[in-house]
Amino acid sequence: MQGYLSAWLVKHGLIHRSLGFDYQGIETFQIKSEDWHSIAVILYVYGYNYLRSQCAYDVAPGGLLASVYHLTRIKYGADQPEEVCIKVFATRRDPRIPSVFCVWKSVDFQERESYDMLGISYDNHPRLKRILMPDSWIGWPLRKDYIAPNFYEIQDAH
Repeated sequence: MQGYLSAWLVKHGLIHRSLGFDYQGIETFQIKSEDWHSIAVILYVYGYNYLRSQCAYDVAPGGLLASVYHLTRIKYGADQPEEVCIKVFATRRDPRIPSVFCVWKSVDFQERESYDMLGISYDNHPRLKRILMPDSWIGWPLRKDYIAPNFYEIQDAH
């Protein structure tokens, strides 16, 4: 089943894959990593100027990593927002996705957290570095194949 935004993208020759609708009726689709930045700019111009959230997850052990963007367009009033969910997948071997920081500034810390926890590198992000884990931390804690170190640093509570 294809929604109006997916039909609009097809009409304008923008390649994507419709993933249907989630339980709230929000249209979800997949964009290729190499097309993501240009489609993000087009969506912003089209009216999706609010990035509600960005998150990432590990699809399966040894499988793909996904970066998920929830965008909102308020056209007819604040009580009738139009929402869309976009998934961009990256390979585990070289997880690179174009950053959309220049489109939505609010994605700054969210992309950094996805980098810190899953190792997805967001190209052209101005400050891509660890945000939660120490700089010396080895590995990506939220990957399903992550092996936790056998030591834990106990910090003084004072």
